[in-house]
Amino acid sequence: MGNEIREPRQERAKLKKDAIIKAAYKIFSEVGYYNTNTADIAKAAKVSTGIVYGYFKDKKDILFYVIKIYIDDIKTPIVEYLNTLSAPINAEDLAKSLVDLTVKLHHTNANLHNILHSLADTHNDINEEFMELESLITQIGTQKLAELGFDRGNLTDKVHLIMDLVQSYAHEYLYDKHDYIDYENMGKLVCSCIVNILNA
Repeated sequence: MGNEIREPRQERAKLKKDAIIKAAYKIFSEVGYYNTNTADIAKAAKVSTGIVYGYFKDKKDILFYVIKIYIDDIKTPIVEYLNTLSAPINAEDLAKSLVDLTVKLHHTNANLHNILHSLADTHNDINEEFMELESLITQIGTQKLAELGFDRGNLTDKVHLIMDLVQSYAHEYLYDKHDYIDYENMGKLVCSCIVNILNA
């Protein structure tokens, strides 16, 4: 018979569960998911392995709590930025701000970003979490850009294309680092493409 997973009710128990999640977040970022075991997480959280299994089924169960934090760390700044926008707004300024923010978010979460996205390639349930994030940002972005007067048709398609374009640039700029690419110029080209897409 398996262990019974309990949801902590007392403040002390909640703090222990949070400490386990934060420890896992840090260790996964540093050494990766597969190079981490529950004993490592327990030690970093300063709890026993038994306590870890009291709150989580296994390491992958902890991973999903880590993913929720990661996704919130990405989603919240984007949503907050979009909510600050009001008409009239310059398309060039909007494009540059979107590119700068996306690069900043990818830089802040660089190690964990690579680890989680590599896991998404082989785990459908993890990939679904990222698909949901993309859908949410697409919906919020579409609604906001419509309010700002950029709806000239097929706006959802345009927002999703812009999101893919900006993410690809952030990956290139931060992770790939080809020595034959002028990334400053590439960033300007990305901004120009965004403006053209919005005005199409």
